[in-house]
Amino acid sequence: MTIDLQLFDADNFTENEISSPYYSIVIIEGSIDFLIDFNKYSINGKALIFLSPYQLLQWKNNNSIDFKILKFHGDFYCIEYHKEEVACNGILFNSIYETPFVNVSDIIFNEIQWIIDKMKPLQNATFSHDIAVSKTYLQLILALSSREKQLQNKINSHKISDTLNFYNLLENCFIRERAVSFYASYYHLSVDAFSKKIKKNYGKSPSKLIQERLILEAKKQIHLTYKSIKEIAHDLGFEDEFYFSRYFKKEVGVSPKMFREQVGISIVAKKSIE
Repeated sequence: MTIDLQLFDADNFTENEISSPYYSIVIIEGSIDFLIDFNKYSINGKALIFLSPYQLLQWKNNNSIDFKILKFHGDFYCIEYHKEEVACNGILFNSIYETPFVNVSDIIFNEIQWIIDKMKPLQNATFSHDIAVSKTYLQLILALSSREKQLQNKINSHKISDTLNFYNLLENCFIRERAVSFYASYYHLSVDAFSKKIKKNYGKSPSKLIQERLILEAKKQIHLTYKSIKEIAHDLGFEDEFYFSRYFKKEVGVSPKMFREQVGISIVAKKSIE
C-alpha cells in the first residue's frame, strides 16, 4: 500500500464532492461553505478538514479558495494502532461531537504545506525506507493537527459546558435507545426544548447525533473486528443483517460488505488474534 497524495487548487478542481475509502485531510485557505454528511459548516481563513473513509464532503462554493488534499489508506497508516503516538482517532477523525475541521495559524499552515511538499515525491514510493519517511511525515502532520485541535477545544470548552452530559448519556444508550423522547425525558425537557439545546451546543439535532453514533459504531465493528455482518447487526440491535445493510448503505453510500472490502480490517484486529 502506498500513500495517495492528490493536490488541487481552485483552477483545476472541478468536482463538488469528495468520498472515498481513504482517510483525507483537506488543507484549505479561503472562505467556503460546505457539507460533511449533510451537516453545514463554514470556513474563513486557514484550516484543516478531516474526513474518515466514506464520509461525504460537498462544496457549496469554491470561490477564492486554495486547497490540497492528502489521502491515506488505513493499511498504510492505522490511526487506531498508532493512537499512543498520535491521539487523532476521535479527535480529528471518527468523532460525531467535534467540528470536523480546525483553524490554524499561519505558522502551522505553512509548516504543514512544507511537509506535504516533502511528501509529494514519495507518494508512489516502493522502497521501504521511502515508505518509512512518508509515514513519518504523515505522523507529523497528524500530531501537529491533533495538538491544534485539542488547543482549540480548550479555548471553546466554555461554549459547550451546558450540554446536559448528553455525551455520556448517548455513549451509554445509543444502541438500545434511539428515540429523542427518551433523552429529552431523562432531562425532564420537552422534545422541542431538548432538541434546541442540543442543536445549539453541537450544531446537530439529537436525532442526527444518535444516527451518526450508531453508524460510527458500525464502522468501528466492521473495520476493527472480524465479526460477521450478521453478528454486527445483532450487536447493534437490528432485527436482521439485511435491514442493517440497507440502513448502513443509505447513510454511508456503500454496503457494510463493500466498506470492509475497500477500507479493510485494521491491523489492530489482526494483532488481537495472533
